[in-house]
Amino acid sequence: QVQLQESGGGLVQVRGSLRLSCVASGRTFSSYAMGWFRQAPGKEREFVATISGSGGATYYAASVKGRFTISRDNAQNTVFLQMNSLKPEDTAVYYCAIRSSRTEAIRTSLYDYWGQGTQVTVSS
Repeated sequence: QVQLQESGGGLVQVRGSLRLSCVASGRTFSSYAMGWFRQAPGKEREFVATISGSGGATYYAASVKGRFTISRDNAQNTVFLQMNSLKPEDTAVYYCAIRSSRTEAIRTSLYDYWGQGTQVTVSS
């Protein structure tokens, strides 16, 4: 059984920054790709960023590219999402997820386990 625990969310002003963390347990972390997704009220969960098992490949949603950075520390079983230049439309619950493949992916259906989520609120 894999467990994922996100942290780092909170309330931030427009153009501010936050760093989300997600710690994984119960699986050989470095073998598997990770992703960050978000869900705003009344909307479907959407892809934000993904990183391969080795950390050598990343991919971002167009809406966050250039502002967000995904990274991982396999020694600490942790994936990060550095969020800069935040906008009100970034407000959502952010989830991390892990899949049974080393290859990064953007579809929610390709991920096997999910965290409980952490709220990010950007105020203007």
